[in-house]
Amino acid sequence: MTTLRNAAVFLKECGGRFETTGSLFPSSRFLGRAITRPLLTRPASPIRVLECGPGTGAFTELIVPHLRPGDVLDLVELNPSFVATLKERIRSDRRWRTAVPHTAIHSLPLQEFFPAERYDFIVSGLPHINFPASILAEIVECYHRLLKPGGRLSYFEYMYIRPMRRVATLGLDGPRIDQVDRLMNGLLAQYKASREEILLNFPPAWVRHLSRNASGGLADAVPPTRSAQGTVTYQPAGH
Repeated sequence: MTTLRNAAVFLKECGGRFETTGSLFPSSRFLGRAITRPLLTRPASPIRVLECGPGTGAFTELIVPHLRPGDVLDLVELNPSFVATLKERIRSDRRWRTAVPHTAIHSLPLQEFFPAERYDFIVSGLPHINFPASILAEIVECYHRLLKPGGRLSYFEYMYIRPMRRVATLGLDGPRIDQVDRLMNGLLAQYKASREEILLNFPPAWVRHLSRNASGGLADAVPPTRSAQGTVTYQPAGH
């Protein structure tokens, strides 16, 4: 019942706020496992994790099992209905109870979030393709500002969504899509990047993992894996 209730909240909100939800369907568990995969390599020492745009918690519930005493999980969510759902899940979902001491929900735009420390892992569910270029530029800057040296940033986008958006709008959205391309390719160019294809999601999606080592140079990417969810492929920055 909890899963159905969360899906109902998601569908209701995406109908009225598609720009910030980005999809008519919640993310699949296969997508969730891929985007949280870097947490498998977490150190024994306490870590700081930031989730941007957690929605109803599809990725959060896969982050929670990785948390240990001393860790920090910050959830930054602008949508008040999603914030209410997250608070209820933390209060009542037994799978989340172990995360209560570690977790804080921040109801504000990411651009207004200024924590005392940076993060070892950032998981972003924000729909980059939907934002005006000026807002996306601010979000990209937040990723740089909030990620520790040596940290990992993971986000996703639906396969071929940018060219499809151009076609769907008869080219009218082309200039904005071009700006989105430049901003996201600029982000990729500054990090070591790997890409996973997640076919068991609707729509199918790519997950990007970005990393940079503690000295400022490029770090090793997330190790490749093969499963029913798709094949990991590595892409040079800017692709």
